[in-house]
Amino acid sequence: MNQNRHPAARHATGVEVHRPTPITRAHLAPLIPAQPAAIPTVASVVLPDGRIVTGYAVTPVQPEPVGAKPPVSRAAVNIALGGIGFAAVCGGLFLLTAFITAFTTLITQLIILAAVILGGWVAAQILGASSHRGGTTVNIRKAVIKRSKFYG
Repeated sequence: MNQNRHPAARHATGVEVHRPTPITRAHLAPLIPAQPAAIPTVASVVLPDGRIVTGYAVTPVQPEPVGAKPPVSRAAVNIALGGIGFAAVCGGLFLLTAFITAFTTLITQLIILAAVILGGWVAAQILGASSHRGGTTVNIRKAVIKRSKFYG
């Protein structure tokens, strides 16, 4: 049987209870007595139920102040401003392309309107001139060319 087990340590539920082995002086390094630099103060506190708890006062650890942050580098500021500028330019470029598309559509419609009006005017001239006279009149003259000169 193992030294760490007590013969009566087995319970009725089947659970074994292990007892720790005490550490002897042979296991410890030799202790060198040293005097503390300052004697800490001992505090006693009376609890509401009347018990007195005595111990050393522990000062809470103070965190470092937050105000000591390193400054932001100039390159990081320039990169951030470049990103903001790029976002602003993208919106402007979108509006510019929409304006160019609308302007191109307007010019195309004006050219088509001018072609329809000009075509209608030409058609009116051709159809309107033939209806007044009843036919086409052509004046034919006898032309004479003498010594490379035209006499008409």
